[in-house]
Amino acid sequence: MSNLNTETVLEVRHWTDRLFSFTATRDSAFRFKSGQFTMIGLDVNEKPLLRAYSLACAPHEEQLEFFSIKVPDGPLTSRLQMLQPGDPILVGRRPTGTLLLDNLKPGKRLYLLATGTGLAPFVSIAKDPEAYERFEHIILVHGCREVAELAYGEQVVADLKAHDFLGEYAQAQLLHYPTVTREPFRNRGRVTDLMESGQLFADLGLPDLDAEHDRVMLCGSPQMIADTKALLETRDFVEGAGNRPETYVVEKAFAER
Repeated sequence: MSNLNTETVLEVRHWTDRLFSFTATRDSAFRFKSGQFTMIGLDVNEKPLLRAYSLACAPHEEQLEFFSIKVPDGPLTSRLQMLQPGDPILVGRRPTGTLLLDNLKPGKRLYLLATGTGLAPFVSIAKDPEAYERFEHIILVHGCREVAELAYGEQVVADLKAHDFLGEYAQAQLLHYPTVTREPFRNRGRVTDLMESGQLFADLGLPDLDAEHDRVMLCGSPQMIADTKALLETRDFVEGAGNRPETYVVEKAFAER
């Protein structure tokens, strides 16, 4: 297990019967960029059981944080949801991923479009001072089925706006747009439908999507990613990757858990 660190769980919070987050210690040698993921897991029958998880923490933070769905019969998540403070967790030493600020061309507005636990890498980016230096506005859009599933994202945004250092940036530049599909709420509908109709931009007081000034990151369900990619490409957005910055990027390593 030379590519793995053993860390200690510090806190576990269950947001709904389907979603939870947890923090863990961070090895002083572990380095990553906002938006990346790494392998995490548990030692099961003396073998590591691992899965890719986005880091929901910023590079400057001393603790690691992860946001997960609960899958009752999932090989790993059925065990992860039982974590308690003090338990060991395996963390891969080699983070990677495509949701990097460097994979985008300069622009005015950065849209972070997520469904479900696809929110995690965008929590990391929203905590990164560099994002506020690069863009005039950061728009965090989070789509879920039910209102209760928005709680983690709402708490993250509230904490950011109250943060001693980042609070000034977040209050001036971070826009949060939560939406649900199955219950009454102030914003209701699929992320792509709200973009297609222009409702999302009207609600935020922003101009319609424009490839000249807007940059987009996507992480979430395969359907949301496919639909949003199609919408973006009809508006002249081009997908970027390592060493080839463009107007939007997608995390393809895993779909919403």
